[in-house]
Amino acid sequence: MKSISNSKKKMISSELDGRRLSSPLGSPVQAEVYFPRLTIPFCGHIKGGMRPGKKILIMGIVGLNPESFDISLTCGDLEDPPADVAIELKADFVDKQFLRNACVSGEWGEEETPIPYFPFIPDQPFRIEILCEHPRFRIFVDGHQLFDFYHRVETLSAIDTIRIRGNLQLTKLG
Repeated sequence: MKSISNSKKKMISSELDGRRLSSPLGSPVQAEVYFPRLTIPFCGHIKGGMRPGKKILIMGIVGLNPESFDISLTCGDLEDPPADVAIELKADFVDKQFLRNACVSGEWGEEETPIPYFPFIPDQPFRIEILCEHPRFRIFVDGHQLFDFYHRVETLSAIDTIRIRGNLQLTKLG
């Protein structure tokens, strides 16, 4: 069996390292495409829109001295005229409320406010799950069902955008 010299090993190792460094998956530009930054305000596309059985997961950390944050599922990302808002969830730290509403054809509906408890704590992590079912969205916070919100936008597949803004840091979105 023939032995490979040290200089030959270094050359092979250098070539392999070079291939690893030039790999498209390792380049910072490609990483931005596959893993977009979760900066606030955030606006992202929901692939295929919503449908019964689909779940949106939002994980983050509440700000240190929060006033509020909101999460909206909308039909597109137009601002003028504004897109329909299928559901807007607003955590209001001043009044300790988790408000929800919808806007269809430019008209906001009646805001829903009752909740059993306010689940958010400043400077603490949270996990929100929005589960789409046929007649409603089911909202879970940290694994506990908090409330249901019945659909006001009838074409679920048109709900294709998520917007998040306010006093929070996003850690995961799925």
